[in-house]
Amino acid sequence: MSDDVTEGRLTGQSHHTARTVVVPGLVLTEHEIAVPLDHTEPDGEQLSVFAREVADPDGRDRPFLLFLQGGPGQEADRPSRGPTDPGWLDRALVEFRVLMLDQRGTGRSSPVGRLPGLTPERQAERLTHFRADSIVADAELLRERLGVDRWSVLGQSFGGFCALRYLSAAPGALREVLFTGGLPPVGRSVDDVYRATYATMLGRGRRYYERYPQDRDRVRALHERAAAGDIVLPNGDRVSSTRLRSVGSGLGMSAGAEGLHYLLERDPDSPAFRHDLAQTLPFNGRNPLYVVLHEACYCDGGATRWSAQRTLLEEIADDVTLFTGEHLFATVLDEDSELAPLRSAADLLAEQEWPRLYDPDMLASVDVPCAAAIYAEDAYVPRQFSEETAAMLPAMRPWVTNEYQHNGLRADGGRVLDRLVGLARGRVG
Repeated sequence: MSDDVTEGRLTGQSHHTARTVVVPGLVLTEHEIAVPLDHTEPDGEQLSVFAREVADPDGRDRPFLLFLQGGPGQEADRPSRGPTDPGWLDRALVEFRVLMLDQRGTGRSSPVGRLPGLTPERQAERLTHFRADSIVADAELLRERLGVDRWSVLGQSFGGFCALRYLSAAPGALREVLFTGGLPPVGRSVDDVYRATYATMLGRGRRYYERYPQDRDRVRALHERAAAGDIVLPNGDRVSSTRLRSVGSGLGMSAGAEGLHYLLERDPDSPAFRHDLAQTLPFNGRNPLYVVLHEACYCDGGATRWSAQRTLLEEIADDVTLFTGEHLFATVLDEDSELAPLRSAADLLAEQEWPRLYDPDMLASVDVPCAAAIYAEDAYVPRQFSEETAAMLPAMRPWVTNEYQHNGLRADGGRVLDRLVGLARGRVG
C-alpha cells in the first residue's frame, strides 16, 4: 500500500488536498476542496466537499466520469473491488477514471444533521443551499481545481436531476451526459409529478396483491395496530397508519415486492419486525436532507406546499391496504424523534419560492451528446415527463425500456452503462 498526500492553496480561501492510496485492484485518490455555502457569496462561510477518484492501476490517465448518485442526501458508493461494488463500476473503469462525489451535506462533504442551535428560519435558510444548483456549482469548482477541461457525467435518479442542471448551467464543461432513471421534468409543477407517481403506485399496489393476496389481511391488521399505537420502532417512535403506508416505497425497485412480502410475513410482535420496519420506512432521521428537500428537488420554480400530502389519490386514501411510495407527509416529522427538530424548518421550506433549476432555452441549444435510460414503469420519475425532457435536448438518445425498474443501474449496471455509452457515441441504433 502506498500513501501520498499533496496540499495546495489555489486562489483566495480555496484549497485542494489529495491523498492517494493503492489497494488491491484499484488506485483511490481522495480529494477535498473548500466551497462556499452560498455560491453567490464566494468569500462567505465555506463547506468541505469530498470526492473519491477511482482508477484501475493502469488507468490513472483516463478521462474522468463524474458520478452523481441518487438522493437527495445520499453519499456516493464506497468502492473496494469487492462484491459490494456497484455493477457499473467495472465497465466504467475500462475507459474512465470515476469520480465519486459526496454531494454537499452527505458522507464526508460537511454532512448535514439536525442543525442544533439554529432557529427554524436559520435552519431553513441554510438548507436552501443543498439543491442541485449548489451541487453543480461545487462540481464546477472541483473540475477547475483538478485542471480538467471537460468530463463525462453519469447521473442516477436525483443525480440525473443534477446532471440536467449541469447541462443548463455549464454545458461547456461536459463531454457527454448519461442519465439512468433520472431525467427530470422541466417546467412541470411538483403537483403534476406526485399525481403521476400516485397513479403508478396505485397500479403497483394492485399488482402486489395479485402476487401476494394473503398479505392484504396482514396489512389491514397492521393498520389496526398502528391506529391503536401498538407499532413501536426500536427507538421508541410510534408508527401511524399514514406512515405505515410508505413501506410501499420499495415497490419501485427490482425485487421490491419480495422485500415487502418478507417484512409482512414476520410476526409484528417480534424485534426482527420492528427493526426491519425501521429499515424499510423511506423517510427517517438517518438522512434528514432526503426528507426536508425531497419535494424541493422536483421543484423547477414555485413552492411545494407539502405537495404529496395535498395530491393523495382518493382511491389510495379510501383503501388502507394500498401503499404510498416516495411521498412525504408533514406528519412524518412529528412522528420521528430525530426529524422533529427540523419540523418548523420543513414547513418554511414547503412555502419557499424556489428558483428554476433548468433553462429550457439553454437545453434546446446544447449539443452535448446525451443518452438516457427511461424506465417505462418508473415509480419515482414519471416516464411521460422524462420523454418530454428528452425531446428538448437536440443531442439526446433516449432508451425507453421495461426491462428494469428504477434501480436498473444497480441491478444490471454493466449492461446499462455500456448501452448508454454506445447511444451517446452513436455506436448503438
